[in-house]
Amino acid sequence: MFAQQLANGLVLGATYALFALGFTLMVGVLRVINLTYGFYFTLGALVALAGCRDLGLSLWLALPLGMLAAGLAAVIIDTALLTPLRRARAPELASLMVTLGAVLLLYSVLSMGLGTEIRRFPLGTLPAGAVMLGEVRLGAAQILIVVTTLVMVLGLWVLLSRTRLGLALRAVAENPDAASLMAISVPRMVMATSLLSGVLAGAAGVLIGLNQNAIQPYMGETMMLRGFAVIIIGGLGDVRGAVAAGLVLGVAEVMAAGYIDSMVKDGVAFTLMVLVLWLKPAGLLGRARVTRA
Repeated sequence: MFAQQLANGLVLGATYALFALGFTLMVGVLRVINLTYGFYFTLGALVALAGCRDLGLSLWLALPLGMLAAGLAAVIIDTALLTPLRRARAPELASLMVTLGAVLLLYSVLSMGLGTEIRRFPLGTLPAGAVMLGEVRLGAAQILIVVTTLVMVLGLWVLLSRTRLGLALRAVAENPDAASLMAISVPRMVMATSLLSGVLAGAAGVLIGLNQNAIQPYMGETMMLRGFAVIIIGGLGDVRGAVAAGLVLGVAEVMAAGYIDSMVKDGVAFTLMVLVLWLKPAGLLGRARVTRA
């Protein structure tokens, strides 16, 4: 039983890490907590579902379609709402309030247009069988989530550390004004960050929707609570920290539900977040920033 619970915890943690990847990138590069991120997650799942169910597309075509839709939505929303605030050098609280209002509006529009009932992917979207690894049973959706998370983490690491685009993104994250003086187009880097974050959110929405087989307009709102916990536990803007925190949180929740009580599960994220803020405010792998006058 312990091995199965551990495997379930790691898969759940991988879903949290997958969701938090784009959110972490957005916070790390743009230095803004964009609450519309949960909408991109929902949009990716809904577009992929429509592709599979209404257009008859295979998952391997519907998945990139959902990712692209979420990425384009992220660019449009960021350009419309946050770019004017950056130009005006508005305080961070302004972007938080603007995106809060925007996400409430977007969820309401989705609910009015689509309803709030749960939607499911058609039968046969993924193989129904499971893989047995000793005493551990893993379904196709669980395997896909773990593999996709590994691929995306590796791809994001290569992008940020081994490419010119990644170097430019890190320069903008460190100091946008200095980056612009080095002939780096900050608006383009902002757009690239928004696009990449939206794509990652869309992928997470599709895969987590497949795993839970329950898609509805407010699914992103629920995941945002876990996303906040993951980026705070792992360290704001730290991709490695987001992956580690996601896995830790997933295992902790499953173990608490399995060996203590299922009612305890929802309090695990809050407990871990408070403990980390008390003991290591910069996060598990984060580093404290020193501000000099």
